[in-house]
Amino acid sequence: MATELTSAGAVSTGRPSHNPVLGAAAVLVGAFLVSFDQRLLAIGLADLRGAFGLTFDEGTWLATIALAPQLLVAPAIPWLATVLGVRRVLVAPSLIYIVLSLAIPFVRDYQALLALHFVHGLLLGVFVPVTIMIVLHNLPMRWWVVGLAIYSFRLSFTGNSGVSLVGFHVQHLGWEWIYWQNAIVAVVMVLLAWLGTPRETVNRQLLAKADWGGMLLLGGGLALIYAGLDQGNRLDWFESGIVTSLLVGGGALIIGFLINEAVVPEPWAHPSVLMSRNIGLAMLALMTYMVTSLSNMMLVPNFLTVVGHLRPEQVGDLLLNYTALPLVGVVAAAVFLLRRFDARWVILGGLTCFAISGWMGTGITHEWSPDDFIPMALVQALGQGLTFTGLLVFVVSNANPARTVALVAYIQVMRLDIIEITTTVMSTWLRVREQVHSNLIGLHVSAGDSEVAHALDQLKGRFIEHSAAAETAVARATSTLASFVRRQADVLSFIDGFEVTFWAAIAGMLLVSLMRAAPPGPLTPAALKPAVAPARAHATA
Repeated sequence: MATELTSAGAVSTGRPSHNPVLGAAAVLVGAFLVSFDQRLLAIGLADLRGAFGLTFDEGTWLATIALAPQLLVAPAIPWLATVLGVRRVLVAPSLIYIVLSLAIPFVRDYQALLALHFVHGLLLGVFVPVTIMIVLHNLPMRWWVVGLAIYSFRLSFTGNSGVSLVGFHVQHLGWEWIYWQNAIVAVVMVLLAWLGTPRETVNRQLLAKADWGGMLLLGGGLALIYAGLDQGNRLDWFESGIVTSLLVGGGALIIGFLINEAVVPEPWAHPSVLMSRNIGLAMLALMTYMVTSLSNMMLVPNFLTVVGHLRPEQVGDLLLNYTALPLVGVVAAAVFLLRRFDARWVILGGLTCFAISGWMGTGITHEWSPDDFIPMALVQALGQGLTFTGLLVFVVSNANPARTVALVAYIQVMRLDIIEITTTVMSTWLRVREQVHSNLIGLHVSAGDSEVAHALDQLKGRFIEHSAAAETAVARATSTLASFVRRQADVLSFIDGFEVTFWAAIAGMLLVSLMRAAPPGPLTPAALKPAVAPARAHATA
């Protein structure tokens, strides 16, 4: 493994895999493991609270403790994989993760649960950075598009199939399988990584010059910010000393990290890696993707849960059959297109699909059932598969292939903290807009109004028909009318959410229009390569 240091961090070409098929399979399984773990915990939290006997507050802190520690280690893992080799970084944490996943369902002490989930989260932070390093560090360059497509596929697929999977576990196998399933997947990942990645020697020269301070500052800052964002809505943001301390403390550590990278002689992940025009625009486009994809990941399932009063397993069939499964074909089509056309066209196609789905969402009513969302779900599947895959390929196309350590570290920031920011902001937006709409609708529902009185009389008559006493019927009629107001306010807030996703897609398209063509390299489509590029790419691969 040839390695050196530059101002942007470690340089590593790695050793090619002796079995790229198994290496690519390890990427698929490892990426799926992390996404399923996060998604199942988020969706199944209510069932886990009941199983562990936790209060609502205890459950929310358990979820935060389970996810925030990923950020302590995730940015540093690409560097560790470069220095120590993928096998050393992946195998031992995987074995510990398997043991913890098997043991957690048997624990009932809350403090022990927090401790185990903290370690569980630390280990989880290893897997995704390692899997993307397998793609860029060990797979032959001709496999990069496939590997990146697999990486992007897991996020969209697990986000949409996780709802159905939680419902299946809770209803049929038992809630314990929310943890045990991942233990089985981890065993498969370890075997594939062991067989599909090369044995590499430790780079002691680079290890001796490690920027441990930078790694700790960035990881600690990101973890604190994540925890503050995760608890912000529940604790009313800066009205809470805990949230304020987490966000201010995290921000201070990030500032310390930036100062550290500017002054240390051998920086680990210098921000200059993001300063090129195309990479900067692509990172901004990734943020717009994270917002616009909430139309699928958040708005549709939450609408059916809040307004439709459906359980996860009832919502899951829609997301599994009409978004997750079609993604298999969409991502395969994305690979086909990316090998023949400029990635910018693929990204534009995906963002156009998201804009269409956002526009479709502005027409929802309280009568919409899962079947009404089928056309939207299919369009969202196209958006998911094309946009994220195209963006990943475009980012890597514009980076020095040997200098991916710092870039992958910042991708982990996007993957965890930026996603949490977009989700938190959308949750806050929905809550505030629901309050606004509820107030505005309430202005037109006042005692003594003839239309209100007529509606109450109709409702009261309906309850009296079902043998309710007159006094009880009046109370039930009033309560029912209030629920109609809340329901309509919820519907209007979701429409506002879909409008945000529409404009996020438009903003992403504008950013793509500002991007320049990526320089020729191993990910350049064959039809667009200069005459000398194929020979050079063949030599490097």
